[in-house]
Amino acid sequence: MSPQPPPDLDEDKERETNVLIEAAPGSPSKGAEDGPGRPLSPAAWFRMLARELHWSFVFGVVATYGISQGLGGGITRVASDYYWKDVQRVQPSAAQVYQGVTSIPWMVKPLWGLLTDVLPVVGYRRRPYFILAGFIGVIAMLIISLHSKLHALLALLALMTGSASVAIADVTIDACVAENSIMYPHLAADMISLNGFCASVGGLIGFSTSGFLVRAIGAQGFIGFMFAIGSIGSLVGVILYQNILKDHSFRNLLFSSQLLLSLSGMLDLMLVLRLNLKMGIPDYYFAVIDEGVSKMINRIKWMPLLVLSSKLCPPGIEGTFYALLMSIDNIGSLTGSWVGGLILHLLKITRTEFKNLWAAILIRNAMRLLPLSLLALVPRSYPNSNLLPSDLLNEDGDDEAHQMENVELTSLCVDRGSFPDKSLQDSENREGPDVEQDDDEASLLANRS
Repeated sequence: MSPQPPPDLDEDKERETNVLIEAAPGSPSKGAEDGPGRPLSPAAWFRMLARELHWSFVFGVVATYGISQGLGGGITRVASDYYWKDVQRVQPSAAQVYQGVTSIPWMVKPLWGLLTDVLPVVGYRRRPYFILAGFIGVIAMLIISLHSKLHALLALLALMTGSASVAIADVTIDACVAENSIMYPHLAADMISLNGFCASVGGLIGFSTSGFLVRAIGAQGFIGFMFAIGSIGSLVGVILYQNILKDHSFRNLLFSSQLLLSLSGMLDLMLVLRLNLKMGIPDYYFAVIDEGVSKMINRIKWMPLLVLSSKLCPPGIEGTFYALLMSIDNIGSLTGSWVGGLILHLLKITRTEFKNLWAAILIRNAMRLLPLSLLALVPRSYPNSNLLPSDLLNEDGDDEAHQMENVELTSLCVDRGSFPDKSLQDSENREGPDVEQDDDEASLLANRS
């Protein structure tokens, strides 16, 4: 009688086959449908993510992207714009430079990622950095709010500290997203959609609140309302990506979205040249429509980049590598901000002079086409597929130990007491080979008899 393979091997092969089928380009994501051809409702989608990835991961995303970056960022964005304009009274070119400086903590995200990966605090690798980020952020914002005549350099330092607090929290949750994208490749697009959904809803609430606050304190409220409409556009972009576009290849989606982003910039040119009035559309409504459309297209462009970045992170250094990829984008944003300030200075655009603003907008829209020349470097892969070599993803000897070591990445509420004692684990590791050898000898004797 031929020997039958052990049941465990059959189950392993079946699981590997299912994973390969789910990872195939164009195949439906696991949990992405509630029955044949029916997308999940928002509530069911949240429950599915909480079940597959643990509720603490979903809570961490909501806290970081929804509350910290969305709600807090929406309020801070409007407040900082008015702060430089009305309190510090700086020119637009200088304000561009200052805003670029406050983004420096986002460019050194690999430093924060390296700390969370290799420098645990009292046995934890993520949670202490969440607490630290919140503490320094509160202190920095209190300094700004309690000192009405703060020197520009001190104000810049405080805003940089507040930006650093958000960046540190962002790195910790991005590490969770990166590892989960490796462990659950079929849910990578869903996780990025969750991030974008929370950020958009939080931004909608934050910008709406800031609009009422600025209107109550000062003469303007319009800017906050316009940014709130932009958050609605961003939310629409997330919904479109999650339900229609997430199964398209990275290269095709990036090409289309980048081209649309450049074309949407022409709406600003129409506003500056007063063409909207010739079309019978008042400035107020046209500016709101412009903000919503541009934010929607920008979100659609950004989503596949985040999915692609999360899938390129090697196991073990997810926080550092993902932060490195994001910092490259932040360096580009800083460079663009400073180059934009230089262009405003050269074109003599000030707080009261806007005669050459049309030229600055035209230059910006043309430069948005430059990334298309590098699009050949983007893989044609699909979000459901694995991009890393299989030897990095399927290390049989270290896979189980790696998951146990990094369990805090996927479950933020895991307690240290739930881990087995290290000395006991070491003794089991030492006894493991001897036990396996005894089993092999017993099996050999049984076959001989």
